[in-house]
Amino acid sequence: MARPVKEKFDVTRLRFVLLGLLVGLMSGTVVSAFRYCIEVGLHYSRLVYGHLRTAPFIWWQWALLIGVNLGLALIVAWLLKKEPYIAGSGIPQVEGQLAGELEMHWWSILWRKFVGGVLALGPGLFLGREGPSIQLGASVGQGLAAGFKLSGTDRRLLIASGSAAGLAAAFNAPIAGTLFVLEEVYHNFSPLVWLTALAGAIGSDFISLNVFGLVPVLHLSYSRSLPVSSYWHLILLGILLGLFGYLYQQILLVMPRWYRDLTHLPRAIQGVVPFLLVMLVGYFAPNLLGGGNGLIVGFGQYIPSLFVLIAIFIVRFVFSMISYGSGLPGGIFLPILSLGAVIGAIYGVFMNQLGLLPHVYIMNLIIFSMAGYFAGIGKAPFTAILLVTEMVGNLTHLMPLAVLSLTAYLVVDLLGGAPIYEALLEQMTIPKTVQQLHRPDRLEIPVFFGSPLNGKMVRDMPWPKEALLIGIRRGEQEVIPHGDSLIREGDTLVLLTDATQRARVKRRIDALSAALGKTHQNS
Repeated sequence: MARPVKEKFDVTRLRFVLLGLLVGLMSGTVVSAFRYCIEVGLHYSRLVYGHLRTAPFIWWQWALLIGVNLGLALIVAWLLKKEPYIAGSGIPQVEGQLAGELEMHWWSILWRKFVGGVLALGPGLFLGREGPSIQLGASVGQGLAAGFKLSGTDRRLLIASGSAAGLAAAFNAPIAGTLFVLEEVYHNFSPLVWLTALAGAIGSDFISLNVFGLVPVLHLSYSRSLPVSSYWHLILLGILLGLFGYLYQQILLVMPRWYRDLTHLPRAIQGVVPFLLVMLVGYFAPNLLGGGNGLIVGFGQYIPSLFVLIAIFIVRFVFSMISYGSGLPGGIFLPILSLGAVIGAIYGVFMNQLGLLPHVYIMNLIIFSMAGYFAGIGKAPFTAILLVTEMVGNLTHLMPLAVLSLTAYLVVDLLGGAPIYEALLEQMTIPKTVQQLHRPDRLEIPVFFGSPLNGKMVRDMPWPKEALLIGIRRGEQEVIPHGDSLIREGDTLVLLTDATQRARVKRRIDALSAALGKTHQNS
C-alpha cells in the first residue's frame, strides 16, 4: 500500500513576516530619528519666538531670523530641484509606485526627504510628519528589496510594509498603519499583504515605543460617554465635517495653480512664501506652530472660547493650505486631525452655549471629529476610526466614531469628492523610466462582496488586451483559470501585464465592473 505523500512545508508567509519585521525595525529607526529631529527643531523655534515676543525689539535678531528662514527655504528648494518626488506628503508618490505608475530611486528619496522634512517641519510650518514618514518607510522597504534582489510583487510587499511601518512609528499606531496601507495605499487585502504590512508596523512601533515611551501621541480622555439620546449631534457634526472636508479638498487641489498664478515663482522656490509667513504666526501664537498635535493635546487642559476657536480654525486652515500648497516636504494627515479637533470644539462650545449640549461632552466631540474629518477628506473611514482610537488610547468610543465618520464620508461622497491622495496623485506628471518599459508584472484585483463580477464566467469577460488572467486566488488555494471558471465574491484575480500598463488595466477592470453593474440594474 502506497504511503501518502507528505505536503511540503510552505515558508512563504514566514519569510515575508520576517522580511516585514526587518523592514519595520529599520523604518522605525529612521522615522524615530526623523520624528525626534522635528520635535527638537519645533521646541527651539518656539523658544526663539517666545524670546522675540518678550524681549525689546532688536533689529539684527529679526534680520537673522529672516535670513535663517530664507536659507532653509533655499536649501529645501535645492533638494526639491534635485529630487522632485520628495515634494508634499509622499503618500501619492508611494501609491503611484505601488500601482506601477512611477519609479523612484530609494536612496535619493530617503536622505533628501529626511533632510527636507526636518528643515520644513522643524521651523513650525503647518505640515504633518506622517506623510514623509510613510515615504521614508517605503524607501527603506524598496532599498531592502533591492538588497535582496526582489522584484514585482515581492518588492511591492516590502514597500507596502515600509509604508505601514512609517505611519506606525509616526503615531505609535501599528494597527492603523497596517489598515491605512491596505485601505488607502495598496488597495489589496490579501493575506500576504496584510501579514507583511502588520509585521512591518509591529517592528517599527517597537522601536518608536522605546524612543518615545508608551503614552499615546494624542492622549485625551473624557469622563462620560456620549449618551445615545445625543447621537443626533453626531449626524449634524458629521454633515458639518463633510462640508468642510469637501472645501478642504477643493482648495488643496487648486493651490499649486494659485501659487503659480500669484507668485510667478518656480515650483521649487515657492516654499519661500510659507517660510516667511510662518514668522507672523510664530510671533503672535507660537503654540499654533507645527502639525497640530500640541494644540490637540492642549484641549485636554483648556478649551478656548468660541471666538478664539474660530480664529484658530481660520489661521490653521489658511496656513495649512499655504504650507502644503507650496510643495514643501510635509504631510496633511496631522493638520487634518487638528482641524477636525477644532471643528469639533467649535460645534461643542456653540451647542453648549445654546443649552443643547452639556459641557462635559465637548471633549467627546473633539475626539470624534478628528476621525470624522479625516474619514471625509481621505475617504478611509476604517483607518480614521482605528487611528484616532490608537492615538488617543481609548477603546470605548468606537460606535460614535463610526457614526460620525460614516456621515462625513457620505457627505463628501455625495458632493463628488475623491480620496485626497488619489486626487493628488492624478495631478502629478509621471514620466516613465527606461526600467519600467516592457517589464512584465502581476496585478491583483480583489472581487468584493456585491461585485458585478461575481458569478461571471472567465470566457464571458472582455478582458483588457494588455493583460492576461493567469490565476484566481480563492482562500488558501490558487485556481488555474479556464473558460468555464466562475468568478466568486472573495476571489482575487491575478493578471499578468506590463509594468507600464498596471494602472490602465486596473482602471479598465473597474470600468468593466461598473458597466456590468449598470447593466444588471437596468435588467
